[in-house]
Amino acid sequence: MLIEKNTNYNKRGAIHSRVIRISYLIVSFVAIASIFWFRKSSSDTLSKLYSITDKCTNNPPTDRGHRFQIKHIFHHGVGKKYHEVHRRLDITPEVIEKVARDNYPNSADIDIQNLEDVYNMHDWPQVFENEDPWTIELPVRSPEAKSRAVRLKHRHEPNFIESYLSYAMSVQGDQSILSRIHLEWEEADVAIPDVKDKQTVVSLATMSSNAYVRFPKDDDEKKKSDWIDVGRPWVPDDEHDSINFGWNESGLRGHVFVSEDNKTVVISIKGTSGAGIPGGGSDETTVADKTNDNLLFSCCCARVSYLWTTVCDCYRGTYTCDQKCLEKEHLRRDRYYQAAIDIYQNVTQLYDPETTDIWVTGHSLGGALASLLGRTFGLPAVAFEAPGEMLATRRLHLPQPPGLPKYQENIWHFGNTGDPIYMGVCNGISSSCNAAGYALETACHTGKQCIYDVVSDKGWKVNLLNHRIHTLIDDVILDYNETAPCVYQPPCTDCFNWKYVSS
Repeated sequence: MLIEKNTNYNKRGAIHSRVIRISYLIVSFVAIASIFWFRKSSSDTLSKLYSITDKCTNNPPTDRGHRFQIKHIFHHGVGKKYHEVHRRLDITPEVIEKVARDNYPNSADIDIQNLEDVYNMHDWPQVFENEDPWTIELPVRSPEAKSRAVRLKHRHEPNFIESYLSYAMSVQGDQSILSRIHLEWEEADVAIPDVKDKQTVVSLATMSSNAYVRFPKDDDEKKKSDWIDVGRPWVPDDEHDSINFGWNESGLRGHVFVSEDNKTVVISIKGTSGAGIPGGGSDETTVADKTNDNLLFSCCCARVSYLWTTVCDCYRGTYTCDQKCLEKEHLRRDRYYQAAIDIYQNVTQLYDPETTDIWVTGHSLGGALASLLGRTFGLPAVAFEAPGEMLATRRLHLPQPPGLPKYQENIWHFGNTGDPIYMGVCNGISSSCNAAGYALETACHTGKQCIYDVVSDKGWKVNLLNHRIHTLIDDVILDYNETAPCVYQPPCTDCFNWKYVSS
């Protein structure tokens, strides 16, 4: 009887074992099928994304195109205490090795419930998710025909630009007075990026994204042995006892990309970082970014209501602002515009502007600064999703060649209709920008606008998340068959309901 029971038990055990094996096979099959289905459903998107990386790898440079790689990072301090801090980091193989060793992500530090935040923190495009920001080579092409540019002849002489801007501000841009100083202009044929070439636009946008990638860190003030001081040497004295020359995280960053033949340089200027404004995620420059955003893109020092803390003291009453006060604030040495000029001038110490083509690019605030820098020095500038910078251009009284045709400005603004910051509608008491403490009240751009109409073409809603640079690259530029046509903006006026007076 016992033997019979054992036999029955063995039979039941064998059946149970077979059921488990079959169930395991079924579950495995379903899992594999699900993975296959997911990969299959994503294949079109992935092939679209990775086709451009194949081009980067397989296509050799042509006479009209080159590959660019990051070679330097500039950090310029801002604020009354740190505006004299200016350092350069050369991206050498030794630095790249150190970055890989010190900054390799530890799985223990990643919250699996918060991977979207981790992804957005770096804002690196999905198309290049398997590429290293420090070693990636980005292809850029130029049109066959060069562009005719008109620029100030003495723009690279020490203090010339600063002296001109200071004088222009003192006369509040009065052309009848400025015309008496007889500025000398020169014409030249310059190479420009091919903004009709999708691969070129993606590469420039990726350079703008690269500027958000945090530069190498360590616990000893970023190892000053790696960083080279390129500002004035620190000589402590009674007049400068308030200036701090130690490391400060807050400031403007510029990533410098150089072609393989060293004949073309692209300066990518970092955009806004901080909570509430997607694009580059959180970063150490958040406070200074917000201050400069609210100065450059608001009607009057971010005076939205009596509840707001303004970034300057130019407000004079209900919808009334002191124009001269505003202009002085824009031109202050510790603001981003002056920091951008210093970064450019230090780049020209490494690469002779008379023999090197220098372009500028950037995203958001970085794009606006790239446009201002381009207009100041006559450089080709490609901006991505920048707030309207025409008002800042006028307040700074940037040099403008007399009778210059618009097609020779060589400034392009890329954006999409689903981005409220680029479209100039991220304002008002109920807006996300307002809630985050940003007064982005401008909509007018200089140069040409290259707009992807995702609202009409894709049914997108206007949403602050559409301001992210990786969204523009992965879901907009790469998704369209062609790049957006670049056209001039219709007549546009910012802050029409404000009155500007002179003190």
